[in-house]
Amino acid sequence: MERDVLSVDDLSSEEVTRLLDLSQKVKAHPGDYGEALKGRSVALIFEKPSTRTRVSFELAVAATGGHAVTLSASELQLGRGETIEDTGRVLSRYVDAIVLRTFEQERLEVLARAASVPVINALSDFEHPCQCLADLLTVREVKGELAGRTLTFLGDGNNVAHSLLLGGAKTGMNIRVATPRGFEPIPLIVQRATEIASETRGSVLTTHDAREACAGADVLYTDVWASMGQESEASERALVFQAYQLDAEKVSLGRPDVTVLHCLPAHRGHEITAEVIDGPHSAVWDQAENRLHTQKALLLWLLGAA
Repeated sequence: MERDVLSVDDLSSEEVTRLLDLSQKVKAHPGDYGEALKGRSVALIFEKPSTRTRVSFELAVAATGGHAVTLSASELQLGRGETIEDTGRVLSRYVDAIVLRTFEQERLEVLARAASVPVINALSDFEHPCQCLADLLTVREVKGELAGRTLTFLGDGNNVAHSLLLGGAKTGMNIRVATPRGFEPIPLIVQRATEIASETRGSVLTTHDAREACAGADVLYTDVWASMGQESEASERALVFQAYQLDAEKVSLGRPDVTVLHCLPAHRGHEITAEVIDGPHSAVWDQAENRLHTQKALLLWLLGAA
């Protein structure tokens, strides 16, 4: 039976570790996997704009010998009323996997039920599991062992925060999420991450105190204050979120060797200052590169090629 990755929670703790191990092998020895997906095709469907996800997935498929078919919703009959179920059934007859970037998590779930090939969540309003794998790989490269490390996320309790809570818990990390009141991560995600952390000796903390969350952290992470589809709220959110800006003061509260992450695109001067994203603590560009390597590993694993 095919596996889908619609959430980080679709992966066990052991599988997350295995994928990170494979990602490091793929990154170190890309030539060993140059024909691993030869003869395989992957459909990449984007119902939201994309830079890193689109480019990294296209290149991940090509670099492993496969063929990517990249489509926007407007280029498919989806844009003229065909159901997501029928799209999944048809594409399953043509391709070996489907990658979807969309709005509602429900669309991914409906697609996965109808499709007979693996479906990957390339971002939804609920989660961003592909980003989380790249984040974990980056922290592992910089810090070594993930277990026991403290990662603080500042800003909106959004899809990235949700995946970090789950992924961090699965790897035994201490995850802190600091948000303004009313912008907390979904309680169900926090509850699930707490349950996982109790088994992996990690921990989960949600707070409204940004300075407390940053104190002694190994990693400081932020994301845009207004996600795709929330652009009309940007000005209002900028006022509410100002105390959560990742600036030099926040960096000084972390450990001396604290690492700074941002999943991009960054709005410099808003959720992060230019001096921080371009500064000595930043691993943002390594983090962006690692999307390529973790997505190669995810495709290889799901398609039984590694």
